[in-house]
Amino acid sequence: MNETGVPLVEVIGLTKRYGDTLAVDGVDLTVLPGEVYGFLGPNGAGKTTTLRILTGLIAPTTGRIKVLGGRPGSPDVLGKTGSMIESPAFYPYLSGLDNLRLLAEYAEVPRQRVDEVLELVDLKERARDRFSAYSLGMKQRLGVAAALLKDPELVILDEPTNGLDPAGMRDMRRLIRELGSDGRTVLLSSHLLGEVQQICDRVGIIDSGRMVAEHNVEDLRGEQELLVRAEPQQTAHAVLTKLLGANAVHRYDETLRVQVDPGRAAEVNRVLVEAGVAVSELHSTERALEDLFFELTTSKERADVG
Repeated sequence: MNETGVPLVEVIGLTKRYGDTLAVDGVDLTVLPGEVYGFLGPNGAGKTTTLRILTGLIAPTTGRIKVLGGRPGSPDVLGKTGSMIESPAFYPYLSGLDNLRLLAEYAEVPRQRVDEVLELVDLKERARDRFSAYSLGMKQRLGVAAALLKDPELVILDEPTNGLDPAGMRDMRRLIRELGSDGRTVLLSSHLLGEVQQICDRVGIIDSGRMVAEHNVEDLRGEQELLVRAEPQQTAHAVLTKLLGANAVHRYDETLRVQVDPGRAAEVNRVLVEAGVAVSELHSTERALEDLFFELTTSKERADVG
């Protein structure tokens, strides 16, 4: 495993154009050894296109990309990378075991490794069942097993919990956490905020093909802000914006989230009351990843509606 701190994935100015459509627009991305990195964004933001480029499935239009120090898709890089991009595809009439044995032959992986990865993803008891009889969660886990066959240094997973029921999502999150704690580096894409916050060390947020932020998840958990419920909300928003600046005040449904030292809560309350605003709730709260996501991916015009 790479423990030098040199990035395993380094992307600078990545773009991908399909005709007149710019699917990825100047993305910079860095994934460090041993971390679980969440690539977060709404559907259609450019996540899958970026991951397909990193695995060598498609070529970029422009940009500098290094994966494990080499070119995406080169034999040396592929030998140290495991991936599941979009839905896993296997022979439906073969068992999970036989599908993995076939892949192991192509990859020149010892046959005993098949049993090891089936154990890792908790599929050993159903290994002899046909793939076509698997639930969606089992199919996803078999896809992860295939990605782990080569005992890779880097694991790339595209929306690994997509379509799973709550139990399947829980199992997949547990599996990804175990991969990260085992010293592997995991890069996963998701549109689910809670998922990323639970299992990732760092997160990059992409919207409309552009990277809008990169943050340490632990730092985000530690940020405090004030939650304010007040009427009329529009007046409260205007008063607090004047006091603290436009970037510090954000609307979320019936509340305002105010990025300010919680020690200033009394001052915030006083200013609102003096402006004739009725404050029904005001307290400090831990800032959630969801808050940051909507701040960065929602335009100011949309945020100010209502």
